[in-house]
Amino acid sequence: MGDPKKLRKKYTTPRHPWMKANIEAEKKVTREFGLVKKKEIHIASSFLTKYKDIAKKLIATRVKPQSQKEKAQVLTKLQRLGLLPVGADLDQILGVELKDVLERRLQSIVFRKGMARSMKQARQHIVHRHIQVLGQEISSPSYLVSLEEESTVAFKENSTLADLEHPERVPLQKVKETKEATEKRKESAEAPAEVKA
Repeated sequence: MGDPKKLRKKYTTPRHPWMKANIEAEKKVTREFGLVKKKEIHIASSFLTKYKDIAKKLIATRVKPQSQKEKAQVLTKLQRLGLLPVGADLDQILGVELKDVLERRLQSIVFRKGMARSMKQARQHIVHRHIQVLGQEISSPSYLVSLEEESTVAFKENSTLADLEHPERVPLQKVKETKEATEKRKESAEAPAEVKA
């Protein structure tokens, strides 16, 4: 059977986790992108650090044929993910920020497309298996969506949320308007009763 695979972390944590400035920045990002654990921030920043290190190494290498091939592969992958514009150079990889990576997560895409009222609700839709990408169910909010896949992000056909009239699909603005309208109706119904008495 062989030795069982030793599971290793695919991310690195900060060297000094208790720095106040870092904690405040992480809190802000966690709130903005509806993240549950700081581990999600560490995974995204490790992904970014990995590609920045590759870019630095390729900029410094002098072996042309191999470095050109690797450069093309790295740029193609990041352009496919929508982190770099078409025709970008290696230097532009160094300018990519953490927020750019977090914007490409499935959770962010679902919220930006108006399929959820908030980032947390978008996460709930994904975890509860209501979302599909390219016809396949995805239950991981941290899935990085490529530009090709972005247009195929939708509710599953057999999901209750696929119905436009579902209460959770109605935009918050509409919910507020209907609440205000019902309150006005109640007030107008109560006013004549007081006059009669």
